[in-house]
Amino acid sequence: MNRISVMDGHCDTVYRCWSMGEELPYNTGALELCAALDTFGAYAQVFALWTAPGYVGGGCPEAACKSQLSYFRHQMDCYSHLVTHCTTACEARQANGEGKCAAFLSVEGAELLGCSLEGLEWAARQGVCAINLTWNHQNALSGSHSDQPHQGLTPLGREFVRRMGELEVLVDVSHLSEAGFWDVMDLCQGGVIASHSNARAVCDHTRNLTDEQITAIIEHQGVIGLNFYENFVGGSRDLEAVRRHLDHILALGGAKCVALGGDWDGAELVEPLSHITRLSGLYSYLLSYGYGEELLHDVFYNNLMRVVRQS
Repeated sequence: MNRISVMDGHCDTVYRCWSMGEELPYNTGALELCAALDTFGAYAQVFALWTAPGYVGGGCPEAACKSQLSYFRHQMDCYSHLVTHCTTACEARQANGEGKCAAFLSVEGAELLGCSLEGLEWAARQGVCAINLTWNHQNALSGSHSDQPHQGLTPLGREFVRRMGELEVLVDVSHLSEAGFWDVMDLCQGGVIASHSNARAVCDHTRNLTDEQITAIIEHQGVIGLNFYENFVGGSRDLEAVRRHLDHILALGGAKCVALGGDWDGAELVEPLSHITRLSGLYSYLLSYGYGEELLHDVFYNNLMRVVRQS
């Protein structure tokens, strides 16, 4: 079998390596650039900037965001022979053609931007391609899935989403309250993704999406990234359980709208997918169950690449 192409929608590897003083190419976590490049034929990864109150000495989220961005840029400079920061599909394909990882940036939780339009404008200038409006906590834009889940977008949140569309920054609804989700769907004219969320009908967790939410993302031609965190996978917490989420989204018409969003270095992943290189095993497993190569190439690479900002 030829080496597979992979584009994954979410990891916390920048935060982990930044906080532990490790490097992106070689580290002790679940995602190592060099190992991924040695394993995959083409590789693109969305790297999240993230923190939460109390993390890394309790510094403010905005300062942590800027420090992680500096770390990310330093890594891009030091390892330019391995990885390139990309903002468009065209740039990503060029990087992949040169044998490099195409690295995209996201922000997980708009509190890292002060929940402000100024912060959003700054992020867009830094080449951020997607923003989660919330992490696990309510903020000035909306409630989250676990904190004020009935709170939808605030007036500022609505303005924030409208401006994201104008700036061509993807709205990431993972972690968002259901009320906020539906507000986004009513407002959003641009791209919508759920970068790392599964199907609630398969595993009943508030971080997973209802059938109605999945259908809405499909109707918006967005993308849902399969999350490998064991508590969101549920069931037997193995490849079969992951496959059940994939099958459910496919049954709802999501063949062009389901992708990978592993949550690498952000959670305790199911054991068969404890390292980025083990995606090859998932691919082989699905192939053995009769999934076609064209469908798997869409899931593993094409679908997410489709929604990133075009040049």
